[in-house]
Amino acid sequence: MNATAEKDLGSGSIGKLLFQLALPAIIAQIINVLYNMVDRMYIGHIPDIGATALTGMGITMPVITAISAFAALVSMGGAPLASIKMGQKKPEEAEKILGNCAGLLVILSLVLTVFFEIFGKDILMIFGASESTIGYAWDYMKIYALGTIFVHLSLGLNAFISAQGYSKISMYTVLLGAICNIILDPIFIFVFDMGVQGAALATIISQALSSIWVVYFLTSKKSFLRLKLKSMKLDPSIILPCLALGLSPFIMQLTESVINVCFNTSLLKYGGDLAVGAMTILGSLMQFSLLPLQGLTQGSQPIISFNYGANNLERVKKTFKLLLISSVIYSTLFWALSMIAPGLLISIFTSNEELIQFSKWAIHIYMSAVLIFGIQLACQQTFIALGNAKTSVFLALLRKVILLIPLIYILPNIVPNPVFGVFLAEPVADVIAVTVTASMFLYSFKKLMRQSENQVA
Repeated sequence: MNATAEKDLGSGSIGKLLFQLALPAIIAQIINVLYNMVDRMYIGHIPDIGATALTGMGITMPVITAISAFAALVSMGGAPLASIKMGQKKPEEAEKILGNCAGLLVILSLVLTVFFEIFGKDILMIFGASESTIGYAWDYMKIYALGTIFVHLSLGLNAFISAQGYSKISMYTVLLGAICNIILDPIFIFVFDMGVQGAALATIISQALSSIWVVYFLTSKKSFLRLKLKSMKLDPSIILPCLALGLSPFIMQLTESVINVCFNTSLLKYGGDLAVGAMTILGSLMQFSLLPLQGLTQGSQPIISFNYGANNLERVKKTFKLLLISSVIYSTLFWALSMIAPGLLISIFTSNEELIQFSKWAIHIYMSAVLIFGIQLACQQTFIALGNAKTSVFLALLRKVILLIPLIYILPNIVPNPVFGVFLAEPVADVIAVTVTASMFLYSFKKLMRQSENQVA
C-alpha cells in the first residue's frame, strides 16, 4: 500500500473506493469459479459418459473445498490483521504476519497432499461415490491433490495483495489461472483424450502459474508488504491470532465440504446417481451465487479494517451500509434468474435431458431463499474485517453445523417426498440463519462501535 492508497482508504470517497476495490475482486471471484466450473462444463458434455463423469466430479467437491478451506484459515485471518496493522502505522508487524502465514500455508499444503494421496479413494467412497462413479472421482482427485501447494499459495497469498488495496493485481492472479485453465481443459480432455485426468492436470498447471505470479509480486518492490524468508519462521504470538480470526471462513468452507458429503450420501440413498448429479449442478450454481458476494466483502475488507485500525468509525459504518445494500441487490437478482430461467443455468453443465428436467425441479426448492443470503454474508464478513473472531465463528457454525446438517437428515423423514425434503433443508436453514444473524448484528455491531469510541475518548 503506497501513500496514495493509504490516503484513499482513510479519506477517499467510500462509494468510489468500494467500487474500485470490489469490482476487480468480484471479477476475480467469478473467474475463480471457472476453475472448477469449466472442468464440469467440459466433462458434462463428454459423449456417452458425460453425466456419470460429472457426477464423479461432484463427489470430489468436498475435497477441493476442504483444501481451499485450509488456505482461508490462514489467509482470511491474516490479511485483515495485516490491514489493521497498516492502519495503525505498523508496517513491520504487518509484514511479519504475511511471512508467518506464507510459511504455514506451505506446511499445510504438504501435509494435505500426503493425506489425500494415501486416503483419498476411501474418502471418496465415504463421500457418496458409487461403483459407477468412483473411477472418475479418483482419476480427478489423485492429480488435483498433487497441486495443493499451488492452490494454497495462489488463493492464500492473493488475499494479502487485496489487503494492501491492490485489487487489480489480485484480479490478475485469478484471471491468469482461469484463462490457462479454459485453454488447457479442451486440449487435455478431448485432444489428448485424457478425460477427467486431463481436467485435473489443466487445473493444477493453471494454479501453478497463478502461484508464481503471486509470489513474484509479493517479493517485488511494487508490493508494500514484502514476502521474506526470515519472516516465514512461525511465531505463535503472530500466527495464533491469524488462525483465530480465520476460523470463521475456515468453518464456512470446511462445513461446505461436510455439507456436500451429507447432501450426496442422503441423495444417493433416496434418489440415486441422478439426484447426486443434480446436486453437483446446484452446488456449482450456489458457488457462483456466493463468490461474487465474497468479492464484494473482499473489496470492503481493506476499507473497514484500515479505518477500524485508524479509529475512523464513521467510514466503517458507511462502508458496511453500502456493502449490505449491494449484497442484497445481487443475491436478489441471482434468485430471480434461478426461479425464472433455471434451464438456462442448468444447460451450461449438461445436455442430458433427464438430468436437466430433474435439476429444474430441484433448483426451485434449493435456491428459494438465496435472495436474503446477502444479509448473512455481509454481516458475517464485516465481523471478520473488524477482527471480531468469536461472533463470526458462531454465525458460520449456526447456518451450516447447527441448522443445515441436521435438517438434511430430519426433513426427508417428515415430508412425503424424501428427495424434496433433502433439497428443502437449504432454504429452511437460510431463513432461520439470516433472521438470527441480522438480529445479532444490530446488537453486536453497535456494542463494538461503542467500545471503540470509549477507547478513543
